[in-house]
Amino acid sequence: MKFNDRLKFLRKENKFSRDDLANKLGISYSTIAKYESGTREPDFETLEKISNIFEVSIDYLLGQDTSYSELEHYKNKISTEFPDIDLMFKDMESLTAEEMKEVYEYIKFKMSQKKQ
Repeated sequence: MKFNDRLKFLRKENKFSRDDLANKLGISYSTIAKYESGTREPDFETLEKISNIFEVSIDYLLGQDTSYSELEHYKNKISTEFPDIDLMFKDMESLTAEEMKEVYEYIKFKMSQKKQ
């Protein structure tokens, strides 16, 4: 997969519009469109920003590394074991900040029990 395809994939996977990504990078919508069409390539500084936003390596963006981020690996592993987890995370959007904190604290508690 080429850079333009990976960028488009990552943007859609993370539910960013072209405008969203352009704003995060401090560049124009049309520049993102050119990156995704393959008519323009980013400079190194922009590549670094893109890799940080999507938590992937520059090598991955450039097609030199086929591995995804470690976080994506764990997400895929959990999704395989618990196919409904994506729906659960989507439903969690309706929780208040306090309720989300409770969920987070419970997960931390369960992890600490496992370490003992």
